[in-house]
Amino acid sequence: MEGIEGQIPLILTAGIGLYAAIRIVAERRTLRKLPYLNVLSFAVAASVALLIPHPLALAAAAAYFVGSTLESNAIASAYAGGPERQ
Repeated sequence: MEGIEGQIPLILTAGIGLYAAIRIVAERRTLRKLPYLNVLSFAVAASVALLIPHPLALAAAAAYFVGSTLESNAIASAYAGGPERQ
């Protein structure tokens, strides 16, 4: 077992994710929630990669990261009006 020094990155990442989750719940305007939703997704991916010491955990975190990025981009595009119609 490693000491608290080895867990500092995980603690920081979880703290940032918790702060983002609180801001998502507290924020009233949907457009202001979106950046915090993006940060929360990144924090989850990083926490998975830091928490599970297995090579496949890195692949799972990368897949979650890519999926959450695509989801965030789709939501932002929908709020911005989507693709222009000709």
